[in-house]
Amino acid sequence: MSIAKPDAASPHVAKPRAWQRMLSGRRLNLLDPDPADVEIDDIAHGLARVARWNGQTLGPHAFSVAQHVVLVEDIAAELNPEWALEWRLAALLHDAAEYVIGDLISPFKTAIGLDYKAFELRLLEAIHVRFGLPTALPEDVAAGIKHADRIAAYYEASRLAGFAEDEALEFFGAPPQVSFELSQRLLNLVAMPALDSQRLFLERFGILKRSA
Repeated sequence: MSIAKPDAASPHVAKPRAWQRMLSGRRLNLLDPDPADVEIDDIAHGLARVARWNGQTLGPHAFSVAQHVVLVEDIAAELNPEWALEWRLAALLHDAAEYVIGDLISPFKTAIGLDYKAFELRLLEAIHVRFGLPTALPEDVAAGIKHADRIAAYYEASRLAGFAEDEALEFFGAPPQVSFELSQRLLNLVAMPALDSQRLFLERFGILKRSA
Protein backbone atom coordinates (compact mmCIF):
# COMPACT_ATOMS: atom_id res chain seq x y z
CA MET A 1 0.00 0.00 0.00
CA SER A 2 1.49 3.33 -1.06
CA ILE A 3 1.34 6.41 1.09
CA ALA A 4 0.35 9.60 -0.67
CA LYS A 5 2.94 12.34 -0.54
CA PRO A 6 1.75 15.73 0.71
CA ASP A 7 0.90 18.19 -2.00
CA ALA A 8 3.59 20.88 -2.21
CA ALA A 9 0.86 23.46 -2.67
CA SER A 10 -1.03 22.33 0.43
CA PRO A 11 -1.40 25.04 3.10
CA HIS A 12 -0.43 22.42 5.67
CA VAL A 13 3.10 22.09 4.25
CA ALA A 14 5.37 24.62 5.96
CA LYS A 15 7.68 26.65 3.77
CA PRO A 16 11.38 26.29 4.55
CA ARG A 17 12.60 28.99 6.90
CA ALA A 18 14.69 31.56 5.01
CA TRP A 19 15.57 33.90 7.88
CA GLN A 20 18.06 33.79 10.71
CA ARG A 21 17.38 35.17 14.15
CA MET A 22 20.20 37.39 15.35
CA LEU A 23 21.17 38.07 18.96
CA SER A 24 19.85 41.60 18.52
CA GLY A 25 16.41 40.05 17.99
CA ARG A 26 16.37 40.86 14.28
CA ARG A 27 15.17 38.32 11.75
CA LEU A 28 17.37 38.63 8.68
CA ASN A 29 15.82 37.24 5.50
CA LEU A 30 18.71 35.50 3.79
CA LEU A 31 17.12 35.45 0.33
CA ASP A 32 15.89 39.05 0.37
CA PRO A 33 17.85 40.84 3.11
CA ASP A 34 16.37 44.10 4.41
CA PRO A 35 19.04 46.68 5.35
CA ALA A 36 16.90 47.62 8.36
CA ASP A 37 17.58 44.15 9.80
CA VAL A 38 21.36 44.58 9.63
CA GLU A 39 22.97 45.50 12.97
CA ILE A 40 26.66 46.18 13.47
CA ASP A 41 26.70 44.35 16.82
CA ASP A 42 25.41 41.20 15.09
CA ILE A 43 28.08 41.55 12.41
CA ALA A 44 30.85 42.02 14.98
CA HIS A 45 29.68 39.09 17.08
CA GLY A 46 29.44 36.79 14.08
CA LEU A 47 32.70 37.77 12.37
CA ALA A 48 34.64 37.37 15.61
CA ARG A 49 33.49 33.75 15.73
CA VAL A 50 34.02 32.83 12.08
CA ALA A 51 37.42 31.24 11.49
CA ARG A 52 39.58 32.06 8.51
CA TRP A 53 41.34 29.16 6.76
CA ASN A 54 38.68 26.72 8.04
CA GLY A 55 40.31 27.03 11.46
CA GLN A 56 43.61 25.55 10.22
CA THR A 57 45.81 28.16 11.87
CA LEU A 58 48.41 28.13 14.61
CA GLY A 59 47.68 29.05 18.19
CA PRO A 60 44.99 28.48 20.81
CA HIS A 61 42.47 30.77 19.06
CA ALA A 62 41.01 30.77 15.57
CA PHE A 63 42.11 33.62 13.33
CA SER A 64 38.76 35.36 12.94
CA VAL A 65 37.27 37.23 10.04
CA ALA A 66 36.86 40.20 12.40
CA GLN A 67 40.63 40.35 12.96
CA HIS A 68 41.22 39.84 9.23
CA VAL A 69 39.04 42.74 8.08
CA VAL A 70 40.66 45.15 10.53
CA LEU A 71 44.02 44.08 9.13
CA VAL A 72 42.80 44.63 5.56
CA GLU A 73 41.56 48.09 6.50
CA ASP A 74 44.96 48.91 8.03
CA ILE A 75 46.73 47.83 4.84
CA ALA A 76 44.29 49.60 2.52
CA ALA A 77 44.52 52.83 4.51
CA GLU A 78 48.32 52.84 4.37
CA LEU A 79 48.51 52.06 0.65
CA ASN A 80 45.75 54.55 -0.23
CA PRO A 81 46.27 57.59 2.02
CA GLU A 82 44.08 59.70 -0.27
CA TRP A 83 40.99 57.56 0.32
CA ALA A 84 37.89 59.05 1.89
CA LEU A 85 36.85 57.40 5.14
CA GLU A 86 33.87 55.77 3.45
CA TRP A 87 36.24 53.67 1.33
CA ARG A 88 38.13 52.62 4.44
CA LEU A 89 34.76 51.65 5.95
CA ALA A 90 34.05 49.61 2.82
CA ALA A 91 37.38 47.83 3.36
CA LEU A 92 36.41 47.03 6.95
CA LEU A 93 33.06 45.64 5.79
CA HIS A 94 34.32 43.81 2.70
CA ASP A 95 33.71 40.38 4.27
CA ALA A 96 30.77 41.42 6.45
CA ALA A 97 28.36 39.03 4.70
CA GLU A 98 30.30 36.20 6.33
CA TYR A 99 28.59 36.91 9.65
CA VAL A 100 25.66 35.08 8.06
CA ILE A 101 27.19 32.68 5.53
CA GLY A 102 30.54 31.90 7.15
CA ASP A 103 33.94 32.02 5.48
CA LEU A 104 34.11 29.42 2.75
CA ILE A 105 37.65 28.86 1.54
CA SER A 106 38.29 29.97 -2.06
CA PRO A 107 38.48 26.45 -3.57
CA PHE A 108 35.03 25.65 -2.17
CA LYS A 109 33.57 28.92 -3.49
CA THR A 110 34.89 28.01 -6.92
CA ALA A 111 33.30 24.58 -6.72
CA ILE A 112 29.91 25.99 -5.69
CA GLY A 113 29.87 28.50 -8.54
CA LEU A 114 28.18 31.82 -9.27
CA ASP A 115 24.95 31.23 -7.33
CA TYR A 116 26.89 31.44 -4.08
CA LYS A 117 28.55 34.67 -5.18
CA ALA A 118 25.20 36.23 -6.09
CA PHE A 119 23.84 35.27 -2.67
CA GLU A 120 26.88 36.80 -0.96
CA LEU A 121 26.60 40.00 -3.00
CA ARG A 122 22.93 40.50 -2.08
CA LEU A 123 23.86 40.37 1.59
CA LEU A 124 26.79 42.73 1.11
CA GLU A 125 24.62 45.20 -0.80
CA ALA A 126 22.13 45.27 2.10
CA ILE A 127 25.01 45.89 4.51
CA HIS A 128 26.30 48.74 2.34
CA VAL A 129 22.88 50.37 2.21
CA ARG A 130 22.51 50.05 5.99
CA PHE A 131 25.75 51.93 6.60
CA GLY A 132 25.54 54.54 3.86
CA LEU A 133 27.87 53.00 1.29
CA PRO A 134 27.12 52.60 -2.43
CA THR A 135 26.01 49.10 -3.38
CA ALA A 136 28.69 49.06 -6.09
CA LEU A 137 32.09 50.51 -5.20
CA PRO A 138 34.19 52.46 -7.71
CA GLU A 139 36.43 50.06 -9.63
CA ASP A 140 39.66 51.52 -8.26
CA VAL A 141 38.39 51.25 -4.68
CA ALA A 142 37.23 47.66 -5.17
CA ALA A 143 40.62 46.83 -6.69
CA GLY A 144 42.43 48.52 -3.80
CA ILE A 145 40.46 46.50 -1.24
CA LYS A 146 41.13 43.30 -3.16
CA HIS A 147 44.85 44.11 -3.25
CA ALA A 148 44.93 44.72 0.51
CA ASP A 149 42.98 41.48 1.02
CA ARG A 150 45.60 39.49 -0.91
CA ILE A 151 48.42 41.08 1.07
CA ALA A 152 46.69 40.10 4.32
CA ALA A 153 46.12 36.59 2.95
CA TYR A 154 49.82 36.24 2.10
CA TYR A 155 50.88 37.02 5.67
CA GLU A 156 48.09 34.94 7.21
CA ALA A 157 49.00 32.00 4.98
CA SER A 158 52.74 32.15 5.64
CA ARG A 159 52.60 33.06 9.35
CA LEU A 160 49.55 31.20 10.59
CA ALA A 161 48.13 28.74 8.04
CA GLY A 162 51.14 26.53 7.37
CA PHE A 163 51.99 27.72 3.85
CA ALA A 164 55.64 27.62 2.86
CA GLU A 165 57.02 30.94 1.65
CA ASP A 166 57.11 29.87 -1.99
CA GLU A 167 53.52 28.61 -1.77
CA ALA A 168 52.29 31.89 -0.35
CA LEU A 169 54.11 33.78 -3.10
CA GLU A 170 52.60 31.53 -5.76
CA PHE A 171 49.01 31.93 -4.60
CA PHE A 172 48.96 35.49 -3.28
CA GLY A 173 51.90 37.28 -4.90
CA ALA A 174 54.75 39.22 -3.34
CA PRO A 175 53.50 41.86 -0.89
CA PRO A 176 54.60 45.47 -1.37
CA GLN A 177 56.76 47.31 1.12
CA VAL A 178 54.82 48.90 3.95
CA SER A 179 55.78 50.95 6.99
CA PHE A 180 58.00 49.39 9.63
CA GLU A 181 55.19 49.40 12.20
CA LEU A 182 52.71 47.65 9.92
CA SER A 183 55.32 45.20 8.61
CA GLN A 184 56.13 44.13 12.16
CA ARG A 185 52.47 43.47 12.87
CA LEU A 186 52.15 41.45 9.66
CA LEU A 187 55.28 39.44 10.31
CA ASN A 188 54.22 38.62 13.85
CA LEU A 189 50.54 37.80 13.41
CA VAL A 190 48.89 36.09 16.36
CA ALA A 191 45.24 35.08 16.41
CA MET A 192 43.24 36.97 19.02
CA PRO A 193 40.49 35.64 21.31
CA ALA A 194 37.01 36.18 19.90
CA LEU A 195 36.01 38.86 22.39
CA ASP A 196 39.16 40.85 21.66
CA SER A 197 38.68 40.74 17.88
CA GLN A 198 35.01 41.64 18.31
CA ARG A 199 35.96 44.66 20.40
CA LEU A 200 38.68 45.69 17.94
CA PHE A 201 36.25 45.50 15.01
CA LEU A 202 33.60 47.59 16.79
CA GLU A 203 36.16 50.19 17.84
CA ARG A 204 37.41 50.55 14.27
CA PHE A 205 33.87 50.74 12.91
CA GLY A 206 33.02 53.46 15.44
CA ILE A 207 36.06 55.54 14.47
CA LEU A 208 35.40 55.29 10.75
CA LYS A 209 31.64 55.80 10.94
CA ARG A 210 31.85 58.78 13.30
CA SER A 211 34.51 60.46 11.20
CA ALA A 212 32.98 59.75 7.78
